[in-house]
Amino acid sequence: MNRSLRLTRRAEASLVEIARWTIENFGLGQAELYEAELLNRCDAILNGQAHSRSCAVLVDDADDLRFVRAGEHFLVFMDRPDEVVIVDILHSRSDLPRHVAALNALKNKGS
Repeated sequence: MNRSLRLTRRAEASLVEIARWTIENFGLGQAELYEAELLNRCDAILNGQAHSRSCAVLVDDADDLRFVRAGEHFLVFMDRPDEVVIVDILHSRSDLPRHVAALNALKNKGS
C-alpha cells in the first residue's frame, strides 16, 4: 500500500507565510529553494528517511505527534499507516513545547 502525504490547513498557511517572509527578505529564488527543502523533508518523512522524535518528549500525551528539523523550521506531523499528516510548520525559535501542546489539544478535540 502506498502512503500519502497531506498538509493540514494550518500547515499550508504556515508554508505560505514562510514563503511570503522569505520572498520579502531574501527574494523569490531563495523562497523557491527553501520551499523545495521543506517539501523534500516531507517526502523524507513519508519514505521513512527522516530521523524524527516523539512530541511526548516535549508534552505529555502527545505520543502520536512527531517532529523533525527542516532548515530553520520544525515539521510537526502524525505518522499514520496510510498517510503522513503535516500538522504545522514552526520556526525553530518558536516556543515548540507551547505550540505542540496547543496542536495536541486541537487534535484531541477532533479539529
